[in-house]
Amino acid sequence: MEELLVEAEGAQQICLIKPPVKKNTIPIDLKLHNDIRAVERARFAHQVAEKRRLIKQYKMERERQQKEEIKRLRKELIPKAQLMPYFDRPFVPRRSEKQPTVPREPKFCIPRHKTIRCCRMSCNDMSGPSQLQHLPSSIEKTEALYKNRGLQ
Repeated sequence: MEELLVEAEGAQQICLIKPPVKKNTIPIDLKLHNDIRAVERARFAHQVAEKRRLIKQYKMERERQQKEEIKRLRKELIPKAQLMPYFDRPFVPRRSEKQPTVPREPKFCIPRHKTIRCCRMSCNDMSGPSQLQHLPSSIEKTEALYKNRGLQ
């Protein structure tokens, strides 16, 4: 081996260098998803803060306007004496253009399907003394009303 090195120095041999098979890698900036997400989240947080600030400013402006409105109304609505009405033109009511209502007789009869079953029976149909015998049925009540009014 030593001999080869000496010969190489003495002969001044030209050695060809092999070209590299791959190019040297150049490092690139890494863009992690966390970094992108953090930027988006910061932008979103800024938008939310701006929106809250605008809402708060809007509420304060609205409250200020309401207070000013209340102040203005209180100044305007100071109770003052009302003017005396003019009696030189008397009030004449006009006749109504609507048709008058037509009166109807009230219906005092109770429909048969709404009467109580025990009241439908007459006092003669019940056997034995009962508390219901002393109470007149609804039909008897309506008949008595009609007789009192002279409708029958």
